[in-house]
Amino acid sequence: MGSFLIRRFIFTPQFLFFSLLISLSFASETISLGNEKPTAYEVLEDFNFPIGLLPKGVVDYNLDSSSGKFSAFLNGSCSFSLEGSYQLKYKNTIKGYISKGKLSSLEGVSVKLWFMWVNIVEVSRRGDDLEFSVGIAGANFPIDNFEECPRCGCGLNCNDQQVRKMRKNPFVSSY
Repeated sequence: MGSFLIRRFIFTPQFLFFSLLISLSFASETISLGNEKPTAYEVLEDFNFPIGLLPKGVVDYNLDSSSGKFSAFLNGSCSFSLEGSYQLKYKNTIKGYISKGKLSSLEGVSVKLWFMWVNIVEVSRRGDDLEFSVGIAGANFPIDNFEECPRCGCGLNCNDQQVRKMRKNPFVSSY
C-alpha cells in the first residue's frame, strides 16, 4: 500500500505544477547567466586589444555597438608610472571609439612627455605591436607589455613585486 501512495503522489497535478515551476526557475537562472554583460576588459579582448590598456578598477562602461562609441568609468582619477619613465594619468571617465584593432578620438588618457602632459588620442594594433599617438607624434610598444592591468598609484610594481621592465621602441616617430 505504501508504494501505491508514493506513485499516486508523484503524479498529482500539484506535484507536476511544482516540478514545472522548479524547471522554469532553473531555466531562467541559466538564461540570465548567459546574458551577463561582459567586463570592459573582455570587450577590449573582443576588439583584439590586451586588457592592460585599462588600469584595474574599471567599475562600469557603456558601448554603442552600432557606432563603436564607448565610455569606461573608474572610481576616480588614476595615475602611475611604468618603468619609472612613463607617467600615465586616467581621468575617471575615458571616452572614444573602438573598432577592431583601433581606439580613436580618445579622451581621458594622458602621458607625460618631458615636462608636459599630452593626451593619447589613438591606439592602433599593428601585428604584435601597439602604436600610441598623441597627435603629431607616436610610439610603438610590443603588445605583451600590456598583458596585465596596471594598478592606480603603483602601476605594475605593486606590493614590492619584481619591477617589470617595459620593452619599448626607443624611437618616437612624428607624423
